[in-house]
Amino acid sequence: MHILMTVNAAWNIWNFRRPVVEALLGGGHRITVLAPPDDAVSELEGFGCHIRPLEMSVKGLNPLEDMKLQRRFKRIFSEEQPDVVLSYTIKNNIFGARAARAVGVPFLPNVTGLGTAFLSGKLLQIVTEQLYRRSFSKLPTVFFQNEDDRDLFLDRSMVRPDQARLLPGSGIDLVRFAPAAMPPAEGAPVFLMIARLLRDKGVLEFVDAARQIKARYPKARFQLLGAAGSENRSAIDRATLDAWVAEGVVEYLGTTSDVRPAIAAANCVVLPSYREGAPRTLIEAAAMTRPVITTDVPGCRAVVDRDVSGFLCEVRSAESLAAAVERFLALPPEAQQAMGQAGRAKMEREYDLAIVVDAYREAIARLVETRQGQ
Repeated sequence: MHILMTVNAAWNIWNFRRPVVEALLGGGHRITVLAPPDDAVSELEGFGCHIRPLEMSVKGLNPLEDMKLQRRFKRIFSEEQPDVVLSYTIKNNIFGARAARAVGVPFLPNVTGLGTAFLSGKLLQIVTEQLYRRSFSKLPTVFFQNEDDRDLFLDRSMVRPDQARLLPGSGIDLVRFAPAAMPPAEGAPVFLMIARLLRDKGVLEFVDAARQIKARYPKARFQLLGAAGSENRSAIDRATLDAWVAEGVVEYLGTTSDVRPAIAAANCVVLPSYREGAPRTLIEAAAMTRPVITTDVPGCRAVVDRDVSGFLCEVRSAESLAAAVERFLALPPEAQQAMGQAGRAKMEREYDLAIVVDAYREAIARLVETRQGQ
């Protein structure tokens, strides 16, 4: 089959959906990635994907620009004639669904998180809900990555119970993300945050908590790994980041195509996000037997067994985050190691890549059979 995947940045497919892409390509399918181009394009092409550049703004809701985007989707779907479209991220899900219905192409969205639309104020949230409700009304299947998001869509009638299906994120390759030995106990403890440097990811709380901890534990190290100054309303600018580094409160590791060495070098992986779909970095960390500290919010709490594989803290609270870090520092090395092993066991039980791939194969087959029967 010809499968078209659309998302608001090509790196999103490479970083988060690569196992699904690999499985579909391995099944003999042809894949076109429709997304704004970035540094991941060459990687995807080398993997065997065809790239169609997509012009779009990922910020806000501008009715004129969004109608142009919908027409763009409609034109490209008509030209490519895919057997099915797999979609991720808000605008691609909403306006891609409307365009796919207009040209009669099967469409399978994945709600990977609610994003800033549900964190930025009531009016934008109301508009976004209405768009979801209208765009998803005729779809047979909508994937969700955590129970909280699914239940919210159900409670607000944005989807029907017969449409909603739950996935464990994008799954995790348990061979590629293999268990890694903890750093030596006598070394300085390293707390790693892997994320785009956005306020919504809890970067400010991470930095404030680092200040509090370093005042009491000067040897503790806090590292940031991820892109700064991205095209997002809540992005941290490079000048602010440079000031934190100059202050000595955090180390900036830049960006990387392989997070495994950074995870292996850390004692604990931290994500104080305000809300997530299924946080990839925490899933990868747990698979590599790293304890995690994250916020008690939808998405984040789903990947942690509280006080067993990691600690939960209050959202938007540097004080609560610092307290969780201090709890971790108080654990003896064998307890920290046991916490990491519990995270690995959870990933093996619930987040194996095969679960996600099988769900996609089943949903795609059902969509194509339905279309052929019409």
